[in-house]
Amino acid sequence: MIFYRPEQRDRGLLPHDPFKALIAPRPIGWISTRSAGGAVNLAPYSFFNAVADRPPIVMFSSAGRKDSLTFAEESGEFVWNLATLDLWEAMNESSRELERGVSEFESAGLTPADCELVAAPRVAESPVALECRVAQIIRLRDAAGAELERWMVTGEVVGVHLDETFILPGGRVDTAALRPLARAGYPDEYSVVTEMIRMGRPS
Repeated sequence: MIFYRPEQRDRGLLPHDPFKALIAPRPIGWISTRSAGGAVNLAPYSFFNAVADRPPIVMFSSAGRKDSLTFAEESGEFVWNLATLDLWEAMNESSRELERGVSEFESAGLTPADCELVAAPRVAESPVALECRVAQIIRLRDAAGAELERWMVTGEVVGVHLDETFILPGGRVDTAALRPLARAGYPDEYSVVTEMIRMGRPS
């Protein structure tokens, strides 16, 4: 087993930083937002997850002050849309840097759908969407206290859109049938959930 400090890794052995490959797979933060002025944005984020369940809270982390962060800050809202294998290419297309005013929904061939409790649209083609109200926006710091150009946005889930065809008899959601996409280690690597295993907690 090797040991290295992140900034001092052996670039001959590890030319690409393996950090993301070690913390994998990660859910994709496919975030839709609407600015205070009505502009709409859709973008996938590599750093996203659920962080609490009572109440349900999710987070995404932005490298730099991108539109998703800015619009969520302005409106106090965002929507998380589940990226699935069927939506792989559209999700990837929505990461393209477009000129200001060009719609990621239109570029990716996706349909914006109205939400119930927030003004931001959801992706109509996605089988799951979480309407969120911003709880905190935190500028990240390193261990020495220096501010980073990274911001974490947490949002309380206030509404859930769920395609009922993925609900099994007995009330469980068929996650494997949803085929969620996840980020893996390197820019071109993804994984997909296709199988569930069950293991009860020891009593």
